[in-house]
Amino acid sequence: MFERLGLIGCGLMGGSFALALRQAGLVRQIAGFSASAATTQRALELGVIDVQAGSAAEAAAGADLVLVAVPVAATEPTFAAIRAALGQDTLLMDVGSTKSDVVAAAQRALGAALPCFVPAHPIAGKERAGVDHADATLYRGRHVILTPMASSGARQLAQAQACWAALGARLVEMTPAAHDTTFAAVSHLPHLLAFAFINGIAGQPDGQAMLALGGPGFRDFTRIAAADPRMWRDVLLANRQDVLAQLREHRQALAQFEQQIQAGDGDALEQLIKEASGVRARWHMDSLKPGT
Repeated sequence: MFERLGLIGCGLMGGSFALALRQAGLVRQIAGFSASAATTQRALELGVIDVQAGSAAEAAAGADLVLVAVPVAATEPTFAAIRAALGQDTLLMDVGSTKSDVVAAAQRALGAALPCFVPAHPIAGKERAGVDHADATLYRGRHVILTPMASSGARQLAQAQACWAALGARLVEMTPAAHDTTFAAVSHLPHLLAFAFINGIAGQPDGQAMLALGGPGFRDFTRIAAADPRMWRDVLLANRQDVLAQLREHRQALAQFEQQIQAGDGDALEQLIKEASGVRARWHMDSLKPGT
């Protein structure tokens, strides 16, 4: 049981965390702050928070749990703003999609409060952002990646593990570097490809007519292109080296397909598709196994 959650960023991710904690009976009071006063007010109206704080520091003051759910580019100034408000035993977590930059920001900004911080990344979300779409079940059955630092307090790490587990999440621990390499491949690059694919069609002379005829496959492939532009700008820039490395790998994969299509080599083309289909089928079956 936490006495008070200081929620900084009352959107989809932060709001869902607050609702999940409340539903699980793990918090007595929730104080929230967002850069947009309208968002904080809406969170209050929806019962996501109990107290509308006037600043990040005010939300963190007196809290034994603080969640920073802001765009990754805003992490460092947020840490700097709340540093003095953090108690020795406070648990501080984030939900950022990149970790190496967040860890570096914490090291620069948190000072003596650094042991409070346990970096986290819930692998969850929705097409639509905002507190109106916050959902107490968002993290249930989803992976949450923890990337504890050498400076993370043992008490805080144990609390972080217990907290996410109590919300029904599946915990994985990684180093920040391994996290960023992995999610450049399975999250960041897929978003970039979806953005580029949509722009590539829309930029053609008959692009709008083509888009009008998109079917279920098109809908499935492009769903993530509707993601928040500012958030994904920040993620792609924060993890640029790993994203660029993945781009190089996938240019080679595309070149293989291009080569076989150009050569009219049906057997080779079928083999490439067969390999991809097999990998996807195995991944799907593995994802259905308990504990994965």
